[in-house]
Amino acid sequence: MIGIIDYNMGNLASVYNACSLLDTKASFVKNPEDLKNFDRVILPGVGAFGDAMEHLNETGMKEAIYEFAKTGKPMIGICLGMQLLFESSEEFGKNEGLGLIDGNIIKFDKSKMHEDTKIPHMGWNVIKTQDEHTLFEGLKDPYLYFVHSYHAVTDKKNVIGTTEYGYEFVSAVHKENIYGFQPHPEKSHDNGLKILKNFINLTH
Repeated sequence: MIGIIDYNMGNLASVYNACSLLDTKASFVKNPEDLKNFDRVILPGVGAFGDAMEHLNETGMKEAIYEFAKTGKPMIGICLGMQLLFESSEEFGKNEGLGLIDGNIIKFDKSKMHEDTKIPHMGWNVIKTQDEHTLFEGLKDPYLYFVHSYHAVTDKKNVIGTTEYGYEFVSAVHKENIYGFQPHPEKSHDNGLKILKNFINLTH
């Protein structure tokens, strides 16, 4: 059973629908106490980092996420959800994150890009797979759908995928039982569904 964390940030329907297409039972989780009842958890998110962390704090979901992470059961953050896994973000000032993965979230550096490159990074792009990671089983450098203005900076050991947009940035991460994807697998058709299926099939 998949738990989709509902903390009033973003459209959760596409994540739920993707699970349905994979014949996987999924439920929205609003009560922090219920999170421990799930085998796997998805942390989605659309919007501002600071607002998201405020909602996680206010709802009590932040502590529930920490407790779930300790169980060793798989959890994946998607888009803003991935960014929240890190220690901090510079979006609208310095904001503290969950700190489940070491590293920070920074804005795309326009000085490193062609002057015509637009921010946000929006549309289809390739994830270069760093190795034959379990989440990329059956895929090689898949195209996925992105919408973001900030990206992660982290230790190489946590990186399982990178993407080129003006310069190379981190687009997929893994540390122990915690996974993160900057693009939206749930909006990326067959490639995205395959990644979610691989996540669902993880053993722990």
